[in-house]
Amino acid sequence: MGRQVSGVAREQGPTPVGAREVRMAHRRVLGHVRRTPTLTLARDELGMAPGEAVVAKLDLLQPTGSFKVRGAVSLLTGADVPEAGVVAASGGNFGLAIAWAAARLGCRATIVVPASSPREKIDPIRSFGAEVRVVEGFYAEALAEARRIEARTGALPAHAYDQRAVVAGQGTAVAELLEDVRIDTVLVACGGGGLLAGSIAAAGPDVRVVSVETPGTATMQAALAAGAPVDVEVSGIAASALGARRIGELAWAARHGLHDALVVSDEDVLTAQRTLWSVARLVAEPGGATALAALRCGAYTPEPDERVAVLVCGANTDPGSVVTPSAR
Repeated sequence: MGRQVSGVAREQGPTPVGAREVRMAHRRVLGHVRRTPTLTLARDELGMAPGEAVVAKLDLLQPTGSFKVRGAVSLLTGADVPEAGVVAASGGNFGLAIAWAAARLGCRATIVVPASSPREKIDPIRSFGAEVRVVEGFYAEALAEARRIEARTGALPAHAYDQRAVVAGQGTAVAELLEDVRIDTVLVACGGGGLLAGSIAAAGPDVRVVSVETPGTATMQAALAAGAPVDVEVSGIAASALGARRIGELAWAARHGLHDALVVSDEDVLTAQRTLWSVARLVAEPGGATALAALRCGAYTPEPDERVAVLVCGANTDPGSVVTPSAR
């Protein structure tokens, strides 16, 4: 079942986002984001030992192909947006979410995107009318430029994973999941940790939350090993979605509610992507399939009667990278 990580000594810092904040965010996002369905997958379909079926929460079916519209709408509907609009740094999915939400709500948006992001994530941002600025590097370099724009223009800052309204919005995915099904454990991909922190807030004490990362994006694993957030060298298959340089403060504050922190290989993620295609005809991006990879490869082995769910949280990738000729 893995190690318990909630006993780490507490330090000064922000308080974790709470269940009340998630409930308030849920009210704000209603009528804007989709209430995405769940899909039940038999364990043998996933190459697992027999037991209770696995529930997949399909947030890759959001309007922008990612759960991040939840946090974007939560932020923009809960703040007074200035004339300068909103500015965000993003590897793609959050920028796309902010651009979509800003267009829907009538706000200006400037999105700073690292050059490492794939074109299929950058091009749609422009289609919603947002101004796109591309900078060399990864998320950290884009964030530094976004902060310069905020200071110069007075635009509302939108942080992809370390802003309370955003984190609370991301938590609405698990809040919906728990309204629809009864589960014991939910596995969540972790980059900067916004979805993870929101999921912990929504899950409460009765549902175990497990973070799943890749070797090139293992911010939570590195922080737990060091006893504090530290920088990681971003690389690998999931870098465009999970490629934060270090775990966010809100996710770090929420670690006391974390049941386990796992790392799966890039090859495990690719296998999970192909599994989703072969059993459900779903195209998930690497970050979107990372949580499932932990089940598929055995990094997390549930008990036979354990009710486990995974968040399939993103679809923004080239379908040809998943639907290979042999898989069609």
